[in-house]
Amino acid sequence: MSTTSGAAGAPPAGSDPPALEARGLGIRNRDGWALRSCDFRVPRGAVAGLVGPNGDGKSSLLAVAAGLRAPTEGTLRVLGHRPGTSPVLPRVALLLQDRPLHAAFTVAETLRYGREMNPAWDDATARSVVAGADVPLRAKVGHLSGGQRTCVALALALGKRPDVLLLDEPMADLDPLRRHAMMAALMTVNAEHGTTVVMSSHILAELDLVCDYVLLLAHGRMLVADDVEFVQAAHTLVTHTLDGQDPPGSGAAYGRRTGAAEGDPGGSLPDELLGHTVVEARTTGRQLTAMIQLPTSLDGAGAAEPPTLEEILLAYLRNPEAPPLLAPADEPAAGATARPLLPRGQDAESDR
Repeated sequence: MSTTSGAAGAPPAGSDPPALEARGLGIRNRDGWALRSCDFRVPRGAVAGLVGPNGDGKSSLLAVAAGLRAPTEGTLRVLGHRPGTSPVLPRVALLLQDRPLHAAFTVAETLRYGREMNPAWDDATARSVVAGADVPLRAKVGHLSGGQRTCVALALALGKRPDVLLLDEPMADLDPLRRHAMMAALMTVNAEHGTTVVMSSHILAELDLVCDYVLLLAHGRMLVADDVEFVQAAHTLVTHTLDGQDPPGSGAAYGRRTGAAEGDPGGSLPDELLGHTVVEARTTGRQLTAMIQLPTSLDGAGAAEPPTLEEILLAYLRNPEAPPLLAPADEPAAGATARPLLPRGQDAESDR
């Protein structure tokens, strides 16, 4: 039974609610729970990458945020309102994975339809997106390639001039030139209008270049939800030589939250890593590589270096039971790692 909460009243006076905020969010599909007990937030003006394995709830989350379906439990607020309600519906645009467009319309007719349906329509932006992708205005939508249809659908979404733009795999079927053009269009509306962009993607290396916030889902859990700068600063990649120890086997992978009191019952981690939160560890021969979350002293643990965002996200994807790293909210999620103060060039707390 759906348990969406209450009315879509305006947020309290003087507050500035985040673009997205979930509390205890659960989404159940026919084959089971896509998401369960998820707590996260996305600040306004962020370009957020939504990452996770196929079938692990990314599209379901975007559908709930757009108001296309209700959550099974918990709440999700968009700009402080219930998704799909009148205060927020005109301010949100969604690009679905199947790009539903009228096949019999020409591209020009599609843009005219968008103008007639949206009072705040930005025709210059929509036509600029189509022109930048080299899509003919007179062409029938049904005759376009998959990549061209995506560009037209994105033009419709951007022409709406939304405050929140939800994109489901927007770059999956684009060639390199159109991907570059569409990404430039997204960065432009974000920079010029402060549009919050949330886009799902499997291209992890690309997210590092364009996103300043990251959401990672796996096995129905939100594992990472924070700004990219902090996520990278909060992890260290340690390489340790297992001298005199029997490794678990070449290519073996494991990860667990360890502590001095817990010890290491399985005997798989070296003593130097006990007391640290190990997101994931892998061995090749006698070399162990471990992703450490919020490390304290690493003296004697081995060679340490800052990981890339792609390395961090892959570590969580390989070990979906890892402890989550979530940006703080008014009521932090149970079990989530508390955010400490890290020596960084910019205090990420200042804009929360």
